[in-house]
Amino acid sequence: MPGSSADLPSGLLAATVRREAAAPLITHYDDATGERVELSATTLANWVAKTANLLQDEFDVGPGSTVAVALPVHWQTAAVLLAVWSCGATVLDTAAEDEGRLGEADVVLAAQDRLAALDDQDLPELLGLSLHPLGMGMAGYAGSARDFAVEVRAQGDVFVPYAAPEPGARGLVVGGLSLSLEGLVTAARELADRLGLRAGDRLMVDEQTGLEAGPVVWLLAPLAAGASLVLCRHPVAEALPRRAADERVSATLGLRIEGVRELGRPD
Repeated sequence: MPGSSADLPSGLLAATVRREAAAPLITHYDDATGERVELSATTLANWVAKTANLLQDEFDVGPGSTVAVALPVHWQTAAVLLAVWSCGATVLDTAAEDEGRLGEADVVLAAQDRLAALDDQDLPELLGLSLHPLGMGMAGYAGSARDFAVEVRAQGDVFVPYAAPEPGARGLVVGGLSLSLEGLVTAARELADRLGLRAGDRLMVDEQTGLEAGPVVWLLAPLAAGASLVLCRHPVAEALPRRAADERVSATLGLRIEGVRELGRPD
């Protein structure tokens, strides 16, 4: 992506595209629906570019903006987070149901199942995500939120920010924690090293662990390490050992699978 720096979150994805453009980067399972979606680095970068263009051109998101992300651990969430950071804006992470701070944001992106609780609030611009495996729009919704899938589809495949992101600008606010854009990358690299995440690892993360750990752990640390992800939403425990074998998982976060290295624990 033009303008990316190795010391910004967008630079981590750009480096992955240069290194392994076509290899699987994120494989997402939802055991409640039976879906499996796989994205290469190139495909994820395309979603990021489209989302960043939508945020910048339709919602004036750029340096100094705050975007609330009320989404689960999901492949579309990865695209949204990286798009906000590509714009040089701040992510207000409300994935863990912290809805009291949504009014602080300029734009709110929320999963469709959370929209009913948000429609009556005095919020800024609201975008709803169906989280459909094929990126389709929301069905059965008649509220005020704009449909992310419909809006993003027409956006360009290349993103160029109007104003270059500032490394020292605030990148993430979650709870009482605040990190700059540059600080996100530094923290991701440190966490990858501390957890023992290696280049080429195929990391399996379950939804609840990712939600509790936050996006620096489940998204940016693997990108910083040169690893790929297998995200498991609504995981069925009995299915995970076979899935780990099928996906050639080499490490897990928050999961114990016999014969697979659990991050943060000795081999």
